Amino acid sequence: MKKIVVLTGAGISAESGLKTFRDSDGLWEGFNIEDVATPEAWRRNPELVQNFYNERRKSVLEAQPNAAHIALAKLEEKYEVTVITQNIDDLHERGGSTNVVHLHGIITRSQSSKNPSLTYPIDGWEIKMGEKCELGSQLRAHVVWFGEAVPMIGKAARICTGADIFILVGSSLAVYPAAGLVDYVPRDTPKYIVDPKIPYMNRDSSYIKIEEKASIGVVTLVTRLLNEE
Repeated sequence: MKKIVVLTGAGISAESGLKTFRDSDGLWEGFNIEDVATPEAWRRNPELVQNFYNERRKSVLEAQPNAAHIALAKLEEKYEVTVITQNIDDLHERGGSTNVVHLHGIITRSQSSKNPSLTYPIDGWEIKMGEKCELGSQLRAHVVWFGEAVPMIGKAARICTGADIFILVGSSLAVYPAAGLVDYVPRDTPKYIVDPKIPYMNRDSSYIKIEEKASIGVVTLVTRLLNEE
C-alpha cells in the first residue's frame, strides 16, 4: 500500500470558520502574537493568554470539518495516510483521519506549565486558573508557542522521507521548522500543492499546483488519486 503524507496549514481550517493570522499582519483575532502566543506572554499575563486560548478552543469545538478534511480521510480507503498538521484544532480527527501528527499541539488538551510532555484531556472548553497538573503547576493549552521547541518535528521529518506521494494543503510555508519538512520528501516523489495562493517554491519546481481553496482542490485531487489504477 502506497504511503501518502499530507502537510496541512491554516488554509484548510479557515474554511471551517477558524480565523488565522496568516494574512492579517500578524494579528490573531485582534491580538498581537507576542501578547498571546509566546512563553514571555504567559509569564507576563497568564490570565490573558489562558482566556485567549479558552475562546479559541470554544471556536474549535463549534467548528465542523469541511469537505477537504473529509476527503483526506477517504484516502485511507486505498492508501496508508499520515496527516501532519500545523493546526491546533482537531478537525482532521473529526473529519475521519486516523493518523494525525500535530506539530504545534492540539488545543483540546491541556499541558503542564513545567513539563510539556504531561498532557490531559479537557472537560468542556475552558481551562481555569488554579487548575494544576500533578507537579503542582498551572495547566495551559497544549499548544507550541513561538520560541518553544517543536517536539514532533523529528518524527514528522522521518515520516516525510518515506512518502510515496506528498500533498501540501493550505500552508504558506512561512513558519519554521514546519516549512522545512518539504525538504525531507524524496525528490522523485510525486508532489501536489493545493492553495488559492500558491507560495513561492524555490526548493523544488516539480510540484503539481492546484490553485484552489482546499474544499475544492483537495476533493478534486482525492478523487483523482482514488481512481488511479
